[in-house]
Amino acid sequence: MIKLFVPGRLCLFGEHTDWAGHYRTMNADIKPGAAIVTGIEQGIYAEVERAPIFEMSSEAPEITEQWSDFSCRMNETELKRIAKSGGFFCYCAGVASYMLEWYKVGGVRIRITKMTLPMKSGLSSSAAICVLVARAFNLVYNLNLNTLGEMNIAYLGELRTSSRCGRLDQACAFGVKPNLMTFDGDEIEVQSLNVKKPLYWVFADLCAEKDTIKILSDLNKAYPFALTEQERKLHDALGKDNLRIVDKAVKYMAEGNAEKLGELMTETEELFNKRVVPMSSALQAPKLHATLHDPAIQPWVYGGKGVGSHGDGSVQFLARSEEAQQELVGYLNSQGMRAYKLTLQPVHTVRRAIIPVAGFGTRLYPATRALKKDFFPIPCPDGKVRPVILILLEELIKSGIEEVCLVLGSEEERMQYAEFFEKPLSEEHLRKLSPENQEYENHILDIGKRLHYVYQREKRGFGHAVYQAVDFVRNEPVLLLLGDTLYRSTSNKPCALQLIEEYERYNQLMVSIHSVPLADVSHYGILSGVWEDKDETILNVGVMCEKPKASYAEEFLGVRHTQSSAPSSQLFYYSVFGQYILTPEVFEQLEKDIKQADAEGDHLREIELTTALDKVREQTGMMGVRLKGVMYDMGNPTALRNAVLNYSKN
Repeated sequence: MIKLFVPGRLCLFGEHTDWAGHYRTMNADIKPGAAIVTGIEQGIYAEVERAPIFEMSSEAPEITEQWSDFSCRMNETELKRIAKSGGFFCYCAGVASYMLEWYKVGGVRIRITKMTLPMKSGLSSSAAICVLVARAFNLVYNLNLNTLGEMNIAYLGELRTSSRCGRLDQACAFGVKPNLMTFDGDEIEVQSLNVKKPLYWVFADLCAEKDTIKILSDLNKAYPFALTEQERKLHDALGKDNLRIVDKAVKYMAEGNAEKLGELMTETEELFNKRVVPMSSALQAPKLHATLHDPAIQPWVYGGKGVGSHGDGSVQFLARSEEAQQELVGYLNSQGMRAYKLTLQPVHTVRRAIIPVAGFGTRLYPATRALKKDFFPIPCPDGKVRPVILILLEELIKSGIEEVCLVLGSEEERMQYAEFFEKPLSEEHLRKLSPENQEYENHILDIGKRLHYVYQREKRGFGHAVYQAVDFVRNEPVLLLLGDTLYRSTSNKPCALQLIEEYERYNQLMVSIHSVPLADVSHYGILSGVWEDKDETILNVGVMCEKPKASYAEEFLGVRHTQSSAPSSQLFYYSVFGQYILTPEVFEQLEKDIKQADAEGDHLREIELTTALDKVREQTGMMGVRLKGVMYDMGNPTALRNAVLNYSKN
């Protein structure tokens, strides 16, 4: 049984530009569409599993009060007939018919367990259910579709109903985070956005009436070619004017300038009223305008505007503070509307890192009797010889990490780290150093001030070691490095910084990956999935398989590169590169795994990080990142020799 959550979506800027931008296929003078769209905290929860037929059922009263459960054979004709029948579940049948036609899948059983998303309010409940169905088929039948692929199928499936949805509705596929979407003819691009400071949105169902079909019909009459002055104004409003507004909005969000962003919302609404509203009588929207100009609301907000197709559907405001957000929600509810909060939080910049160094280093015995393996000396490109741990810590500091937690095996082991990072050199030794190295000595002591220590007193696996740092993590994302692996960047950014920057774009569990030969896959955990980006550096991981046989990997785990110079038939196999960004959900899962083992009396069971990662991947997803760099394993004599010989080479 797979549990899913798909949110509704809120268009912050750029409504109507998705279908307007599509007309570039007929008129090249039309400007591309652009919209800033975010998932919201309200959505649809469901459990899905494989079944011989297509079944939809619901425990959510919002659905059961209006529509009955249904089931049907996986028959294309029957599914298409249901898709045209109207009702909430017709959207599901539309997506299922597309899945059957193009992927020859069997059925699925989808049980909606909860729905917190209002319907018919401009928040795309229909798109959310379509994405839910597309994702269910994708996961149940391992179709390896990326998020954009799920979104596209949801759109095409909805088009098989009587709905005429826009391309931005399915942005709910990307989760509760803001995205910049561009619409250039048939091409769609999605770019994740981050905000510098929390932004306190409020949106509300006006509980009035709007005629979306008439609005879209009236506006589409002006396309693809503008024949009148009013139609030219509409083209400008959804074209060049919108591009200017969206560029400003992206800038203000990145700067955390809520006041300017709110003013831009008001400016956007005024422009819409002047250039778009005259095209359709259905856009008069008296309740929307009365709410936007309500004097009681103004002290709480920086600005506001309509939502979606506009009309008297929904309204949105940018509140001045969290307290103002709460006050505004209460006021709108008291006026007979249904109001909701949406807080866009900045992605936590990763400020902490963990390095487990509790292992004895059995394969490097007897050297490890005298020296922990993370203190083995390595010649570096600048001519210095550094211990492994210092190389790792310097990479972290260059990547913006402020604090580092070392996981040790016992308090006695700490003496070696304290001796190196906390105890100053004697005056006699310090005088023998060059001025440059005397200054470097201060640098080493400064690093020591950033270090924290925890202890893995029971040898219960790598996941158990990582979990010892749970209090240090403080419920924030954390970077994890391996204590016996070095990383040398081949770009101007350290490998750790490359990974952090991708996390800030995607805000998801991250693992760095690199390709390994097919002959070696049985020695590694292999990850497979589909590429999220055109450069094919971000892999949406769909499968994790520990040490598979080469024959199995060749059949099921290969990843194809369509943008590379390699033959299209060539498959690549990816393993973890040795750096991770762990989200709080990983530590929650590790805690569950530890408690389960203890409850069963199995206090010797190894708690593996890979197992926890795979469970979190199933629930919230995981991204693999191809970093620009080289990895040097230090865990065995051959690898150590390779690192000593080659790490210093440019």
